[in-house]
Amino acid sequence: MAKERKSEGEGGLPKVAIGVIIAVVVAVVVFIVMGQKKNFEPVEAGADRIDFTLPDLNGKQVSLRDYHGKVVFLNFWATWCKPCEEEMPSMQTLYTGLKGQPFEILAVSVDSDGPQKISNYAKRLGLTFPILHDRKGRIKEMYKTTGVPETFIIDQNGVIAEKVWGPRDWTIPSSYQIIIDLLKNGPRPRAAYKAAKAG
Repeated sequence: MAKERKSEGEGGLPKVAIGVIIAVVVAVVVFIVMGQKKNFEPVEAGADRIDFTLPDLNGKQVSLRDYHGKVVFLNFWATWCKPCEEEMPSMQTLYTGLKGQPFEILAVSVDSDGPQKISNYAKRLGLTFPILHDRKGRIKEMYKTTGVPETFIIDQNGVIAEKVWGPRDWTIPSSYQIIIDLLKNGPRPRAAYKAAKAG
């Protein structure tokens, strides 16, 4: 009788252990899947900016966090991108028009070539705003861009107010309305940026 009871106990222990192992495995799988899902979620309006440091065309290190308190126009582009070339003059016009305001353009080149090619391109187009070089594409990946050009308007609190896919004519008032609104009225609640995107 004692032997039978012992045998039942031994038989029950592996079942509990197997149950615990299965629960742990399922939890790990769910954790991995959710983590992977987050890796593929796009960076949208209402999200926090992702800080980074990149060299400018003279090799000086520039950090996005240094512009906290300003409205930042973060643009990803490349010299080989024709729509980027079409967009750049209107970005320069916007930059010139807002000089003296708490506003900055950071144009991040994803070119794999050296900085000289980008510098020659900037001179040819008469660009005076800061150009940074993401030669390895690390920052582009952090922002999960799907192509170039792609622009993120970041408010004074470091929250993405608007995301723009593709080129835009930044001389048209409707294109830069959110920038003017942020400069005049300050940052909006995070939910307002998400609502504007959904609308």
